[in-house]
Amino acid sequence: MKRSRPAVVTAGRTPRDHAGEASDPFVAARAAHWRRTACGPPGWPTPPPTLLAELVRAEYRPDGLRSSPARASSADLALARLRRRLRAGEVPAPAECVRFAARCDLARAAVFEAWPQAVHRHGAAAATAAVRRGLHATRDAETVAFLLDLAAAAGLRPLSTAGLLAYADTRERRIRHAAWRLLRAHGPEWPRPADRTRPSDAYERLLLDAVRNDLPAGGENARLTGGETVAPGRGMLVAQSMLMGHLDRPGEGLSGGLSVLLGSLGDALARTEHVAGVVTVVTACRPELEEDPVLLRPRGPGHWVLRLPVDSLHQVRPDEMGRHREALAWWAARLLGALGRPVDVLHLRYADDGSLALAEAGRRTGAGLVFTATPDPHRQMTERHDDPGADAAAVRHDLHRVFVADRLVERADRVVGIAGRGGGTAELLRHFPQLAAGHDGASLSAPPEGIAPYRTAADGARRRDLLLGTIDAVAGADESRTPTVLLNVGRLHPVKQQDVLVRAWIDSGAFRDSVLVLVGGSARTGDPVERAMRERIEQAVASHPEARRRLILLPALSNTDVRMLERSLASPRRRFPTRYVCPSAKEEFGLAVLEAMEAGLLVAGPLRGGVPHYLDDGVNGLLLDTSGARTLGEGLGRLLAVGDEDASAMARRAQRLVRSTYSSTAMAEALAGHYAEVARPGRRSGGGDAARGPGEP
Repeated sequence: MKRSRPAVVTAGRTPRDHAGEASDPFVAARAAHWRRTACGPPGWPTPPPTLLAELVRAEYRPDGLRSSPARASSADLALARLRRRLRAGEVPAPAECVRFAARCDLARAAVFEAWPQAVHRHGAAAATAAVRRGLHATRDAETVAFLLDLAAAAGLRPLSTAGLLAYADTRERRIRHAAWRLLRAHGPEWPRPADRTRPSDAYERLLLDAVRNDLPAGGENARLTGGETVAPGRGMLVAQSMLMGHLDRPGEGLSGGLSVLLGSLGDALARTEHVAGVVTVVTACRPELEEDPVLLRPRGPGHWVLRLPVDSLHQVRPDEMGRHREALAWWAARLLGALGRPVDVLHLRYADDGSLALAEAGRRTGAGLVFTATPDPHRQMTERHDDPGADAAAVRHDLHRVFVADRLVERADRVVGIAGRGGGTAELLRHFPQLAAGHDGASLSAPPEGIAPYRTAADGARRRDLLLGTIDAVAGADESRTPTVLLNVGRLHPVKQQDVLVRAWIDSGAFRDSVLVLVGGSARTGDPVERAMRERIEQAVASHPEARRRLILLPALSNTDVRMLERSLASPRRRFPTRYVCPSAKEEFGLAVLEAMEAGLLVAGPLRGGVPHYLDDGVNGLLLDTSGARTLGEGLGRLLAVGDEDASAMARRAQRLVRSTYSSTAMAEALAGHYAEVARPGRRSGGGDAARGPGEP
């Protein structure tokens, strides 16, 4: 029996949304694909004028790209056709999968997805022969390592013991590690890596421990977990993923609002009825493993943090995640299976290769899968890339992310969304037509996201006074004026647009009436994206000394300190009024915005994304057009022009809304209901869906 489509929860009816298809060819192409219609994307002539148009026609139209492409390569078109087949439920033969594995990492992602089904459909013998031929035909290290991992994933033996041990002893790091994982796949029947193998760093020490030894709840597992096990009582064991950044350092490098959200959500879930424990899955790179090799630690009552080792010298960025996909899937399956009891539900966020890896680990361990889908980058595909001068690498990368999102939707037992403008999920259904088509247009469930209750830090008074002193010294430098403080908190990243905010603040003249305080980033992270943002901010103020004197750059603060600072700045007793501005290109939800609203600040946030779901322009805050410095500058003018009495009234309405509706406890209770429906009996490995590939009988 074929697996059913992903389950969703209905929450009323939303009419099918075809509005705008004619003006967005990308949306039209996806809608036509899932309606099984042959009509091509309107708005794109023949031949298509851009790389995006060529690749979308090849990927979504049943007749593909008929004319000779002007921009797409033969490899591009072959990958587009493979993705189209996978979306249609076709299963390529193992030999075809192996041929694609030699092309590029984006192609390997498609093979990674197709492989469990290909082995199941065509048999282990055909898969073994295909991998063996592929290994003999290539010397490329990336391809060899990938093929060894495919063999390990399916328990294949494409090489003799001597041949595999030769790979296990090679100097090429990626091949060596993949060979070790394949040796482990066959347990005691095959030898472990030779005892003469000497690990060169913390990652290799952990990998050899995991390969050479079994990982029960105790015993050998102690080397990886410091003796810690997850052994909750009755109820579900839930795992949630946060593979980018640090859980405990929001605002630094890749760490943002999600780290705050999942920290407080995990704590709240652990207190929820029917949830026995929560495991938040993060990553740890080689320097972090050298500093602390223990992979499992308690965060709070019933909440643990599990660190997946990553063979990288730095925290892995989204564009690098594909190089670690197979290893992450292996580590996640090994460690989730060694917690002392099975994981019942795995909740994934973000459409990237890391989530794809964890989805595969969930399949191997039998966990139910929940995926939070967002229309990113879908909503900007045509806007960003339908241009003859578009960056080809960016086009390919974003099409890959769309494909990954589709695969995660296909794999998931439950898909949830984030509420958009008006509180519904119409935008999400527009960009994921497979959900709308499968459920007669019924809305997805959008559990309310929320924040933890504010708790005063016992030792925070000194830190608060230092921060307020820094701000007041700048704001009070000109005694002839009483400027407004504009506050922004977030990681330094292009999507957060702090550089655009600074330019808008200067170009609009808002700097004359305000002090701008940016909180985020840290010099110690060494993150190149963060460094580039700092450089752009410095360039913006370089020729404006007065603005430079009114700009305050503070490093990332703990969430406790951020909320303490916001509460202090919101006090009516302060001399300098403070308003919060979020200049992001888009926010799927905007946790930092909610926290500022809860603190009692007047908030201005972006029109695009999920902020309009709870921020009503002119009622409890302002909505800004953040698409460019000019429109953002106009928004800053509006924000500064709001009188103090009106600002206080809007801030009070916002505060009441957040405190009554958007709590981490309410979010945990809503999600627990979804988890209970997904964590049905019979999922355990070997007795249910875990033994099958997605979509397989």
